[in-house]
Amino acid sequence: MSQVIQTDVVVIGGGPSGSTASTLIAQQGHKVQLFEREKFPRFHIGESLIPETYHVLKRLNMLDEMKQSHFIKKYSVQFIGQSGRLSEPFYFVDHKPHESSQTWQVRRSEFDERMLNNARRHGVEVHEEARVLEVLFEGDRAVGVRVQVGDKEPHNVMAKVVVDASGQSSMIMSRLGLRDWDPVLKKAAVWTYWKGAFRDVGKDEGATVVIQIPGKQGWFWYIPLHDNILSVGVVAGYDYLFKNRAAKEWEEIYAEELNRTPALQKRLASAERVSPYHAAKEYSYRSRQAAGDGWVLVGDAFGFLDPLYSSGVLLALKSGSLAADAVNEGLASGDTTGAQLGKWEPGYVQGMERMRRLVCAYYDGFSFGAFVKKYPHLKGHITDLLIGDLFKDSLDVVFPLIDEMEAEKKAQQALVTA
Repeated sequence: MSQVIQTDVVVIGGGPSGSTASTLIAQQGHKVQLFEREKFPRFHIGESLIPETYHVLKRLNMLDEMKQSHFIKKYSVQFIGQSGRLSEPFYFVDHKPHESSQTWQVRRSEFDERMLNNARRHGVEVHEEARVLEVLFEGDRAVGVRVQVGDKEPHNVMAKVVVDASGQSSMIMSRLGLRDWDPVLKKAAVWTYWKGAFRDVGKDEGATVVIQIPGKQGWFWYIPLHDNILSVGVVAGYDYLFKNRAAKEWEEIYAEELNRTPALQKRLASAERVSPYHAAKEYSYRSRQAAGDGWVLVGDAFGFLDPLYSSGVLLALKSGSLAADAVNEGLASGDTTGAQLGKWEPGYVQGMERMRRLVCAYYDGFSFGAFVKKYPHLKGHITDLLIGDLFKDSLDVVFPLIDEMEAEKKAQQALVTA
């Protein structure tokens, strides 16, 4: 008979959401076992942090380590329109004069390993190269997992709560059929890494640059990392990138979009590509619920939005921290129902939806410059959205105005073509 182990909480997945949730739960004295399928460090995309990650990193006792790291410091974001014109930087500190307004561009393999090791330091029992074979249920309640660590015999780990941080595969979401694909954001991406590409100096060295492809079919991210490496990827509609074109290989698709974008060609003129090409397709989705009796979803296991404003790591850390607080409260009171474990979901989804609306506006042709020129008193609200300060109702004033500007622009275009 296979071994049965008892613990308070099982966490599936050692990425940022899993390491965050497990650390914050272990801080309260609970026994936590974390199972990660791979051996860290491992490759992952999503290198750009935004300022609001600061507050979770502080709770995790990670700030000193980040400050002493060789990660590139990030102070701003800039946009290059289809004409090739570079916007003024959106300096985060201009809006929020606090040390949180400086963040980092990270190599995820290293950042994620640091986060996982931090979980260990807080008492989490971490198992790498551990495959969770299934989540165990008694009726509708999750009660543990069946796991195989390395080449050992599979065994059951029983727990009061299962935190699913298994990423886009999302074990519980898939098992219960909870995934809803985004009806609008049907995007895809192709990316690679360059050495020796142009990077600014001083305060602007670590700026994320969003470069629009002429014709507004898509955009490139341009993210400076340490060791003179830059992450550069193209994002566009799935059909546009992968259907109805002669080029089928990722390299050819990337080259075609690069050739359409003179502003990016200039930045890569003296650069050398130092990585294979990678691709991700149709990745925007959300679960219909964040929790049930004995289980909760965090990070990409709950949903993924879009890479446009680099919100991925923030949403991983934020959902991991909110879920951890709900788990800790539930363990203390003996209430591990879905209502308790998912009590954070409505406010979190509201914040996620605010970022989604800003993403959709950009794809519809929204201009930050034009908006700030027309509504200068609302520049702070736009900056709040860009830094990830998403979870407050006061921001909602900007969206009717964005919609109004877009309607006016479309009306003017209709008159021109009439």
